[in-house]
Amino acid sequence: MTRLDSTIARVLPAVPRPIVRRLSAPYIAGPTLDDAARVVRRLNDEGKMATIDVLGEEVGIAAEAAEMATSYYKVLERIERDRLDANVSVKLTALGLELDEALCRENLEGVVADAAARGNFVRIDMEHSATTDAALRLYGELREEGRSNVGVVLQACLRRTVSDVPGLVNVRLCKGIYVEPLRLAFHDPDEIRGSFLAALDSLFDQGAYVGIATHDEQLIGEALQRIAARGLSRDEVEFQMLLGVRPARGDELVRAGHRLRVYVPFGTHWYEYSIRRLQENPRLAGYVAADTLRRFRVPFV
Repeated sequence: MTRLDSTIARVLPAVPRPIVRRLSAPYIAGPTLDDAARVVRRLNDEGKMATIDVLGEEVGIAAEAAEMATSYYKVLERIERDRLDANVSVKLTALGLELDEALCRENLEGVVADAAARGNFVRIDMEHSATTDAALRLYGELREEGRSNVGVVLQACLRRTVSDVPGLVNVRLCKGIYVEPLRLAFHDPDEIRGSFLAALDSLFDQGAYVGIATHDEQLIGEALQRIAARGLSRDEVEFQMLLGVRPARGDELVRAGHRLRVYVPFGTHWYEYSIRRLQENPRLAGYVAADTLRRFRVPFV
């Protein structure tokens, strides 16, 4: 992380909302479900799958958590109605985890049951480290109850991640964007990459289905080598990327015959999401700033 990255992240709250909206536009589908459906349809036409995420987390009252669950029912209905190749990703804090775990479980069970009735899938997203135990616990309980249409996320930056692998069946493996204390997480990029590959090997060893969620070219290359060495078929693994990030590389993976799923966030909380994510990960703030400059740069002629 550079000093410039940190400076960019600190000044973001002072940036006018229209500018933040313009900066975040490539990475967020828009404020409405219609926006998300439009983006997913375009991705599907490009041979890519999608995961839809409704923006909003850390709700303050039970009614807000119920409203978030209702939003996901609408997303799942839209996916089915429009025959989109997409599933959904849910944040447990948005379903009430920090209010009451029983409330969160009730909301989560409802979304998972609705998805199952429509032949769809729910990914339990991973958030800051204080929620990791609950996420793995709720995932495990639902799988034990026969809910095969639910998966979870592991963050390679956490020191515990490799030890969390045993027993997991369907996992999105990512580096993780939350800034955690050194006692809980690796901060060195090479250590994070090492943890990512160790977790990937362990997941493959136990036959788990893995969504390899990274834009890191080194990790993409290592993953491709492992897929080839193990003779894994197209249906046994997929790559995952964020909307608007390295789309050309995603196109290359699709042309090479790999499954690619793009994470598509939408909702009225786009501003809070953009500011929070960029402040939580100053490196990402620097990346977005550099990417934005490239988009607006006019070449000399």
